[in-house]
Amino acid sequence: MEPVLVHGLRVPVDREEVSPTIWSALVEGSYEAKEARLAPKAVRVGDRILELGAGIGIITSLLASVPEVKVWAFEADPASVDLARRVLETNGRSNVELHQGLLTAGERREYTFYRRPDLWMSSLIEHQGAYDDVIHLISDDIDAFVQRHAINLLVMDIEGAELELLSRAELPGVERIFCELHDHLYGLEGIQQIMVQLARKGWAYDPRGSRGPCVLFNRDRSPREYCPEDADA
Repeated sequence: MEPVLVHGLRVPVDREEVSPTIWSALVEGSYEAKEARLAPKAVRVGDRILELGAGIGIITSLLASVPEVKVWAFEADPASVDLARRVLETNGRSNVELHQGLLTAGERREYTFYRRPDLWMSSLIEHQGAYDDVIHLISDDIDAFVQRHAINLLVMDIEGAELELLSRAELPGVERIFCELHDHLYGLEGIQQIMVQLARKGWAYDPRGSRGPCVLFNRDRSPREYCPEDADA
């Protein structure tokens, strides 16, 4: 197959392997465009990154392009994991460990994952829309994983599950959190809960790495030189 060029990456995916909506976004270069522009700016040389909601591995590959980083990426959907593995291999991202599964806050438990035709809509939330299939998964504790692997940057796009995770998890040692918020799923009340809980645990909203629903939270209070391109992100 001839790879599609997306955000500077070669993406070896056939039209028949994804929905028409996803295929159009890939061909047009609009697939996860905001995340593709902002997420790599949250990364520093040598970071140890945990990504939740890896999808087909495009953002994963961009994160892994920063020198000396190590990435642990999780995706619940096995079909997406297969595509992500192909994308990572095609782009030479040998510094990524890709897992099919879930990390959540607290004790291990079973979750139901709802698979939807447009893979970026698949989630743990049943009422998000019509779904084709369900997968039952046993989660692992994110705090234990973060501590075991000395994670200092968390990147996530998990379609609403960030509300529970960021409210409950302590994330020891994590300095920065970059995530996409989904207010259409939990309203401004959910946004407020995330902000309050993260502030209580030491993170501040960082406008230098945020735009719209793509938000950077930071524990690093050291001053940073303002970069004009931050305003245009």
